[in-house]
Amino acid sequence: MSASKTTEFNRLIHEKSPYLLQHAHNPVHWYPWSEEAFKKAKAENKPVFLSVGYSTCHWCHVMAHESFEDADVAAVLNNDYICIKVDREERPDIDAVYMAACQMLTGSGGWPLTVIMTPSQKPFWAGTYLPKVAAYGRMGLMELLTAVKQVWETDCDVLLSKGEQVTALLNGHKETGRKNREPNKALLVKAVEQFKSIYDTQWGGFGTAPKFPTPHNFLFLLLYSLLEKESFILDAVKHSLTQMFRGGIFDHLGGGFSRYSTDEKWLVPHFEKMLYDNALLTLAYLDAYHITKDVFFQMVAERTLDYVMRELYDENGGFYCGQDADSDGVEGKYYVFTKREVFNVLGEQDGDIFCSWYGITEYGNFEGKNILNLLDNPKYAGMDLRIKELSHKLYTYRLNRTQLHKDDKVLTSWNALMIAALAKAGWLLDNPGYIQTAKKGQYFLQKALIDENGELKIRWRKGEAAHAGQLDDYAFYAFALLELYKSTFEIEYLQQAIYISELMISHFWDQERDGFFLYSKDSEQLVSRPKETYDGAIPSGNSVAAVVLECLSKLTGETKWQEISYRQFCFLTASIQEYPAGHSMALLAVSQAVYSSFELVCATAEKSIPEELITYLKKTPLPNLTLLVKTHENKEELKQVAHFTSDYPIPETGTMYYLCHNGACSAPFNDLSALFEQLHMEMGKKC
Repeated sequence: MSASKTTEFNRLIHEKSPYLLQHAHNPVHWYPWSEEAFKKAKAENKPVFLSVGYSTCHWCHVMAHESFEDADVAAVLNNDYICIKVDREERPDIDAVYMAACQMLTGSGGWPLTVIMTPSQKPFWAGTYLPKVAAYGRMGLMELLTAVKQVWETDCDVLLSKGEQVTALLNGHKETGRKNREPNKALLVKAVEQFKSIYDTQWGGFGTAPKFPTPHNFLFLLLYSLLEKESFILDAVKHSLTQMFRGGIFDHLGGGFSRYSTDEKWLVPHFEKMLYDNALLTLAYLDAYHITKDVFFQMVAERTLDYVMRELYDENGGFYCGQDADSDGVEGKYYVFTKREVFNVLGEQDGDIFCSWYGITEYGNFEGKNILNLLDNPKYAGMDLRIKELSHKLYTYRLNRTQLHKDDKVLTSWNALMIAALAKAGWLLDNPGYIQTAKKGQYFLQKALIDENGELKIRWRKGEAAHAGQLDDYAFYAFALLELYKSTFEIEYLQQAIYISELMISHFWDQERDGFFLYSKDSEQLVSRPKETYDGAIPSGNSVAAVVLECLSKLTGETKWQEISYRQFCFLTASIQEYPAGHSMALLAVSQAVYSSFELVCATAEKSIPEELITYLKKTPLPNLTLLVKTHENKEELKQVAHFTSDYPIPETGTMYYLCHNGACSAPFNDLSALFEQLHMEMGKKC
């Protein structure tokens, strides 16, 4: 017997999370994560059934429809368990703890995450998607619930003991922490060799299907190619970024990238689009453009940003989380077309031109329909005006054909990544509109997601911020503020980056073994307090924190930042020895430490930095360059954050340049051509 959604509701109806609200009308008596739920479990001596997901997750929808909307399943859950729903995007701490348990118990993970635990929050069973009943060798949810209930009632100590064992293993790092190691270039070389061994020379990317873009891989490899003059690595990244755009993982009508490709050639995506993917990919394409000067990469970055600002932008200045893979309950329905449908919209002649350009056929490439792609189109790099017009016409038709669910909450960490991407794009592409959007986004975060104590929140939706900020929020926001400073040289962004970084250290730093915990010592304490270092779909907070700390150490010259940056690098180096290619953002940070750097102070009598210098920096990518701008207007504020600049006088007229490289400072330059010559000479060497 099955039941569809009813007009009745459970406790989730009072939540703000779009994911929790999607389950507010389930017949399951869901609780949000709360003390009330665990007190009830203890009072009634019942195990806790935890389900973690997010609103744009396809398999979360499938499990919800098959099981959580089903009266039979609900009856068992309501009678024998206390049931808790968690939005992983709102509570990454809970997700991290129990995902670690799932990976420990099963060797893999994913969403929906399904966990059964004791009333004291200790997990004894974990998995991912389960059908209602057993099928194709996969255990069914009903069988699992029945089996656990039987053991709980007849031999509860077995499950309690299992929960204790799993919890002890989750906390094992506290007793068996590795010895920290100094960062070194050998670690980077090892990672590059690992990337080379799994590089797909035909289709680009690394590994086999399913293929994730993992843009921080490209960010690290692009930097490495510059530092080591490595043409093979640069070519591999260029090829990968090109093939990703040509495939169906890129939305050729609306712009933006889907989360991953189900096949090796990037043709068939998992259709959900996430803000973080598009922010990080924008950064990767911008770096590729900066290094190669190929306007193709600029075009892809711009089309990705255009998508985000058109479809994920909140009028207050924030950015929404993403868009669903499903429409009308069917994955990908929004994006695919039959050839006849295209002809009906565009007409026979224009339809034929369009179909030829995007590889649309009668038989299709996805369940009888077509995913638009340019894999067989040698002219992929440039659409003519006619193709642009036809694409816009079909895009407008698509908007009205069916609807995509949009997760309209605003996350601090993901917004920070988009602010960083916009700031960099505005600077590199001479687009003040991007800069203004980045500034507006930062202002929104400052007003809506920083509380009266100056501390960050995780999520904002419909006027309400919630949940104490975690490591990712602080690290990513500091990273965004530094990108805003690099793009505008407005001192308040550097000041705020320092303030947020100081809070990050206060809340999350492990004084005993170094590294940053995921959540604050002052937050609700879960059964484990993890330190994440693996750079998955999103870089870890520890990796981004390392980037931030090293940047601050170079910009400020302050000993305190140098010391904690060094300790963070040593912590990361110890954590990533086994498989450094799985920690590419950490490697990018390590690259900042083990290669020599340029520090440039521009002391100017003018109100802004000379345009000729900016033009040079845009044309000449300088790895590990930090630039401070000192003016009469900001000199006192700059002195407070970078005391050493007080010794750099501003000339009566014009500009003086103070350059240090590889620990040695040159005589001051007052002539840009001489400065450029020195930079060019240093860049000609391997760092």
